[in-house]
Amino acid sequence: MKKFIFRSLVFILILSGLFGYGFVSHVNSAPSCTIATHSVTVGNGTLFYNQVGIGRTILLLHGLFADKEQWEGMMCRLSQEGYRAIAIDLPGYGNSTGFTVRDYVLENQVILIHEFMERLKIDSFDLAGSSMGGAIATLYTQRYPEQVLSLALIGSPLGVIGWANSVKESIFEGVNPFIPITKKQFDLEMSLLFVKPPSIPDSVKTEKVNDYITRNRHYQQIWDIVNLYDDVFCQKPLIRLPTLVIWGKEDKIYDLRGVEQLQNCISSSKIIQLSKAGHLLLMENAADAASEYISFLRITKKSFERRSTTLIY
Repeated sequence: MKKFIFRSLVFILILSGLFGYGFVSHVNSAPSCTIATHSVTVGNGTLFYNQVGIGRTILLLHGLFADKEQWEGMMCRLSQEGYRAIAIDLPGYGNSTGFTVRDYVLENQVILIHEFMERLKIDSFDLAGSSMGGAIATLYTQRYPEQVLSLALIGSPLGVIGWANSVKESIFEGVNPFIPITKKQFDLEMSLLFVKPPSIPDSVKTEKVNDYITRNRHYQQIWDIVNLYDDVFCQKPLIRLPTLVIWGKEDKIYDLRGVEQLQNCISSSKIIQLSKAGHLLLMENAADAASEYISFLRITKKSFERRSTTLIY
């Protein structure tokens, strides 16, 4: 049943015509979850974000060439558990507009996200990221530790370990699987991102491949910037706050060898190796990932409440 729901949602998503590394847009949310889209001026651009629920705030950051809609399946589950979930189109991604190439520098992304949270008047929150979003979330935590209640990496993050052999072999052959310029290369990208790639109409593949060809220089510039961040997690200051890591056992982007390295760099981390999960487990395994994340949040909330009570006395 879960597989059927996932594939049905993906088909609806594909029809919107926006997908790349993140691949899809506009999840058709469950009837009990009404996600609202807003925008706010940040820096010299406009940043779009989705929001649902009330309660303790969770900020969700997507990966490279992706968008905020990747999180919608998890957002609905988080809101049903009493959280306020916010997913943004990072500066320059998705619908966010008006940003320059320099804004793709991850440290500059952090500054713009900080300004975004100030505009929303949110001074403390839980922070989660996927892939590149995990690296940005970590850099944010290092720069603004007083704001972040907990850190979660939903899927293997950029900045722990180098590309898996499956990615390297493609690049050695002269193909960047994340900037596909043929339908065959696009299919390769899907096979790397998902354990069981969804079926995608040729017309949709053609549309996206044409976009990669037309704006190839733009995508290459972003790729070059992001590839400078191969060692985010062992840099000082080290992360000390509660950290959850959910790593797919069948991840073909960053393989499981990165788990030990991450544990060495973040001693406070709880690492879950999720079976039958790949790189985009926030989509393909949304129910399981949300369940693990909610359990983690409950524990951190109780720990925070105990510390607060101790300080009062």
